[in-house]
Amino acid sequence: MQPLSIFRAALIISALFVCASFTIGVRGQDIGVDVGGAAGIFRPKNPEAKRRANRTTPVVRRGSGPRATTPPSAGLEDRIEDLLNNGNEFRDARRFAEAETAYQSVLKLKANDGRAAYGLGNIYSDQQRWEEAEGSYRKAVLWSPSNVDALIALSVVLVQPRTGGDNARRLADSEAFARRAVLLEPKNAVAWDRLGVALQSRGLYNNETESSYRRAVELDPQFAVAYAHLGYVLNHLGRRTEAQPLYDQATQLAKDPATLNLIAESLQAEQQWQNSEPVLKRTLELDPRNANALYLMGRMLVVFKRFQESEPYLKLATEVSPRAFQPFNLLGRTYLALDRFEEAEETYERAAGLASAGDRKQLAGSYGFAGVGDGYLKLKKKPSAARAYKRALELDPANKELEQKLAKVS
Repeated sequence: MQPLSIFRAALIISALFVCASFTIGVRGQDIGVDVGGAAGIFRPKNPEAKRRANRTTPVVRRGSGPRATTPPSAGLEDRIEDLLNNGNEFRDARRFAEAETAYQSVLKLKANDGRAAYGLGNIYSDQQRWEEAEGSYRKAVLWSPSNVDALIALSVVLVQPRTGGDNARRLADSEAFARRAVLLEPKNAVAWDRLGVALQSRGLYNNETESSYRRAVELDPQFAVAYAHLGYVLNHLGRRTEAQPLYDQATQLAKDPATLNLIAESLQAEQQWQNSEPVLKRTLELDPRNANALYLMGRMLVVFKRFQESEPYLKLATEVSPRAFQPFNLLGRTYLALDRFEEAEETYERAAGLASAGDRKQLAGSYGFAGVGDGYLKLKKKPSAARAYKRALELDPANKELEQKLAKVS
């Protein structure tokens, strides 16, 4: 590898360590089992909808959309139930556009339907569209204040790391919604686990955080996720001998991709990158197109400078979650480390279309278009370097260093 690539790889890995230490336990972006079950907590269950005996289940085939399954004379409530069922089934088939259409159709018939808003939040969450998921879940909670599933799902979304905006308020809200869920259902193990996560996301590694996870385990001794969370907190508190058996227990109990992902992410956050690899391989054996596992595997391989190996995982992650910023961003960094500057530039452009205000500024830097420009300049491709610097400056107009770089090659 060329010296420039080695230096760039080191910068990338340094950034990943910082990112991992922040994201442990708070990222809910993959597809697992239902919220409310004993294991997976990252895929909220579908909104409840009545299934009538005379209902014809829509056939899920490529190209078809939500279909009316009742005669035109059917009552409004029957039409709503059918649309909710359609949305649920399309979501389960990962046909998110059609699921969105079905849930939106419910809201056209009944403007304040909490179940439809909750269903929309689910499909946005499945696609890591966190801001849209937050907005939909907030409506669901507003319209159905006693919906514990919606409260838990909103708490999950609010701790997803996002650049820009009022992160402190979101984390405080996550705790508040988790507390409401616990008050409404004090024997809900998932609600207690999410309270622990909300406290942890605020940097509160204290008796209440530990007690929340322990309460979750007491309520459901098969709750693998809570064991992993508790292990992480104890590890953070320096009680490593107590933490390791909890990780082992979580791994033994884990039977679904969501739980395995959590364990892998916990290990990565503790910089046990190598130990996360077999866990992620097991996840991908269960679900080869699991977006979070693909991303975590790609991230692990980048840390070990195994860039050629990371590329297929990250490329597939972008295909499975085409609206998620991070897979495109890390794929761009991979191409950058491999000195494949044209592919890096194209990938960063895709990422820019998905980036928040804070992300756009990040894309302008040495891990983004500025890095691409530097690479082109090393290859003496001044017009290409100028194009990359100009794009970087569009994303970060106040950056004087970018202005100087652009001036030198123009």
